[in-house]
Amino acid sequence: MLDKRFIRENPQAVRDAVAVKGIDLDVDELLQLDQDNRKLQFEVDGAQARRKSFAKQFAKADEARRAELRVEHEAFDRQLRDLREQLARTGARLAELMLLTPNIPWSGAPVGPDEAANVVLRTVGTPPEFDFTPLDHTELAEKRGWAEFARARKVAGERAYALVGDMVMLERAVHSYALDLLRGREFTPVAVPALVREEPLIGTGMLPKAREEIYAIPEDDLYLAGTAEVALVGLHAGEILDAARLPIRYAGISPCFRREIGSASRDVRGLLRVHQFEKVEQFVLCAADEAESARWHAELLATAERILSDLGLCYEVVECATGDMGVGKFRMNDINTWFPSLGRFRETHSCSTLHDWQARRANLRYRDTDGTIRFAHTLNNTAVATPRLLAALLENFQTADGAVRIPEVLRPYLGGRELI
Repeated sequence: MLDKRFIRENPQAVRDAVAVKGIDLDVDELLQLDQDNRKLQFEVDGAQARRKSFAKQFAKADEARRAELRVEHEAFDRQLRDLREQLARTGARLAELMLLTPNIPWSGAPVGPDEAANVVLRTVGTPPEFDFTPLDHTELAEKRGWAEFARARKVAGERAYALVGDMVMLERAVHSYALDLLRGREFTPVAVPALVREEPLIGTGMLPKAREEIYAIPEDDLYLAGTAEVALVGLHAGEILDAARLPIRYAGISPCFRREIGSASRDVRGLLRVHQFEKVEQFVLCAADEAESARWHAELLATAERILSDLGLCYEVVECATGDMGVGKFRMNDINTWFPSLGRFRETHSCSTLHDWQARRANLRYRDTDGTIRFAHTLNNTAVATPRLLAALLENFQTADGAVRIPEVLRPYLGGRELI
């Protein structure tokens, strides 16, 4: 969320952010509620102070005056209760709207309602050319016995899959390679819970807006997280960290779950859009400094590009439009990887800077070197997410006889094998 003082002092900037991000929020209502809330809080504080004075008057008063004070005190208590109830109602509505308040997008973001307004910054590599008719990843995986789709659907319904044999080993290789690369860059691997409470989902901004996309387990007041980012922010929620600990760099490892309600019938076949997947997530928690955030954004983006380059995949880097980047993002870059069967690029990575928007929601702070307590900045980016990245590897590196060439960086994790 944003700082209330910032909203008061920059209402038009907030209105503009609401407009370009397509958020359903009445900024004028929020401002009025904030004013009413502060006024009511002032009145409650004053009433509580006057209430204390009653006790002193009562102690000094004679019996006749005490009887009068009792009557006055009862009337005053009713008034104070009414004020507190008004304050509670106003505060609850204000808190509700504050959670919907978007981050202010950076000036370089293309303005547009959705991904159609995204701008390609660069394309790296060349799509492969085949002297045979290539298969899509679903056909190839089924032909080689590397995936079960029909049988998995009997178990878990649409968008279900089961990886088999060499495909399991390839997935492990991809994740191991990514973790080794991140460890070399001083990221600490953290295997986080996939089951989370509501608070960390609110803290990261997944709730309340995206509730329909999240699997809920109401009997236990738990949810299945769609990214390790939820737990990584939650680990430090409510804490005041020492500035000497920053930046904190995590490589979050977790299974991820998404309902894909907004995807309707898109990509039902194969491995491109599934309900359950595995991901290694880059996550940085750094000082509240825009230049520092920008430096880490560039580094997270460069790491993802390094991974795709090492794998030999053709990709494009995209500057995401205001309507595509989400409520809490200051800046977002997607990386889209080439899929021969589609004849186009598809998203495999998403790099986001959120400044202190998440930290304010999660109450995640640090004590600066001068003793000032500040809200930290958070950033995240995919390192690898499978099985979508596996689909890209299958399609781009298939051979005429149905084998798949293994990228050189993955071979040490597969016993030196060059083909599967």
